[in-house]
Amino acid sequence: MAHGIGMVDEYPSIAHQVDWESAGYDGQFETGMTLCVESYIGAEGGNQGVKLEQQVVVTDSGCVPLTSCSFETGWL
Repeated sequence: MAHGIGMVDEYPSIAHQVDWESAGYDGQFETGMTLCVESYIGAEGGNQGVKLEQQVVVTDSGCVPLTSCSFETGWL
């Protein structure tokens, strides 16, 4: 999932496939936009997990992270 930066899911937004009927819309990302890209990490079929979010800026050559923090994997 990806969405603009704000207090709640802001424009632009990529809805999950199951949410497309109620929350999806067409649009496009453009150079200079800042976005939050979210990934859910958890066992398939499990009931626990964590949502990791990375803020990025869209450039002509791709997305550039806005932080230098790396994700820690030692605790896994």
